[in-house]
Amino acid sequence: MSKCEQCIVRQFSSLKALTKDELLRMANCKTSYTIKKGEPIFEEGEVTNGVYCIKEGVCKMTKLSANGKDQIVKLVKSGEMLGQRSMISEEPANLSAIALEDMEVCFVPKAEIMQFFNQNNQFSLNIMRTICGDLKEADDQMVSMAQKSVKERLAQTLIYLEDTFGNNEDGSLRIQLSREELAGIIGTATESCIRLLSDFNKSELIAISGKKIIIKNKKELRKLSE
Repeated sequence: MSKCEQCIVRQFSSLKALTKDELLRMANCKTSYTIKKGEPIFEEGEVTNGVYCIKEGVCKMTKLSANGKDQIVKLVKSGEMLGQRSMISEEPANLSAIALEDMEVCFVPKAEIMQFFNQNNQFSLNIMRTICGDLKEADDQMVSMAQKSVKERLAQTLIYLEDTFGNNEDGSLRIQLSREELAGIIGTATESCIRLLSDFNKSELIAISGKKIIIKNKKELRKLSE
């Protein structure tokens, strides 16, 4: 039995539609990599020529803004696939994918994926649904940026980080973003983000220990995020 068959990516992504034979074919043509924390899986403008399956770890998807700063567009965790849209639109990558922790990633060449896409209706439908889901997410994010205050967006982001990625044993958020990265997600200056975190700390919504953040009053934080 191929390892692709038992892989976490298969459970959560478009790959669940592939047959045993297709999975075996994929297992034979994929390349596995270890990506170290801080390293790119691919960069904006790169021609990826295939898709990346995130077997383990979390990465940030970033876009270089006009002022030369990296804006975090979204975070991606294990079980997901990257590069589906650029592969189908035949365009270079629109975003960079940078590891937030050590990652295990598999690369499957475009030729193989396109063969599945053309032969397996359910697989191609799944990929389209994923791309539509990403578009919906981008729309929601845009509306949130336009209509919510920076304070509300910070509360929303902290809850998202805990709900999606969980906590360390000491209760702190497992995904530890720098203040600059947090500011990039909520669309504000780093100084404003630090000031807001300090306010949240004083109000006992969160506790701050060095770079670590612990959510103390999720109910109030959720209320604030809405």
